[in-house]
Amino acid sequence: MASNTAPTSAEYIIHHLGHLTTTGKPQEAIIDFSIINLDTLFWSVSMGLLVILILWSVARKATSGVPGRLQAGVELVVELVEEQSKSIVHGNRQFIAPLALTVFLWVIFMNALDFLPVDLPHAIFALTGLDSVIHYHRIVPTADLNGSLGMALGVLALMLFYSVKIKGLGGFIHELFCAPFGAHPALWVPNLAINIIEFVAKTVSLGMRLFGNMYAGELVFCLIALLGGTATVFGFIGHVLAGSVWAIFHILIVLLQGFIFMMLTLVYIGQAHEGH
Repeated sequence: MASNTAPTSAEYIIHHLGHLTTTGKPQEAIIDFSIINLDTLFWSVSMGLLVILILWSVARKATSGVPGRLQAGVELVVELVEEQSKSIVHGNRQFIAPLALTVFLWVIFMNALDFLPVDLPHAIFALTGLDSVIHYHRIVPTADLNGSLGMALGVLALMLFYSVKIKGLGGFIHELFCAPFGAHPALWVPNLAINIIEFVAKTVSLGMRLFGNMYAGELVFCLIALLGGTATVFGFIGHVLAGSVWAIFHILIVLLQGFIFMMLTLVYIGQAHEGH
């Protein structure tokens, strides 16, 4: 925001929750697949690469002796994910367990970007002179519906893939038309409708749950930042107290949303391995 006048509360929130897009303008409430949210793409890829780098570094330095803190932490997470995948998915988990681990850590790292000060990215842009180019920027990829639904669509693709792989194409099509009500031709259309609704509901709920929680958290951080900008003692104290309490509570949200997304991914893939 190049204006010298202080922004209103609405302008401040819109500015911080707007996306850096290929059009240079915040995303409008329309469906336009030609517009790409560059900030979501950059930070999601960056956090994915960071997760890979950390796991690679730990694996390269792993020792059979007394592990360091980082190795011990990674081993605990790996064991947790392995136990969950073993109890949910009955079959070959050579790909599924590493997938669950990747999803778990990736979502947590993307969510954790919410702990950075709300005004930090824009302050950096102002210091480096990039504020003339980057007017909008949202740092949390999971607070973007495009990002969370994109991951949910990836889970949908895996559900369909394993449904066909485990049951065969014929078995999968048969299940679409004959489950759950029966194989009578009069029930084919209701069965197909129910199964399509089930796939759509799983995908939408998976993405919307993550997006809703992270977007709400980011909005609360913006409101707390506005409280600190009131230039009063009450505002400053309220900003510090509310920010501290919400940040501590948000740690639980960040971890819990990563765990829920991983568990639902395992559950949906596990259901794809089983028949009705």
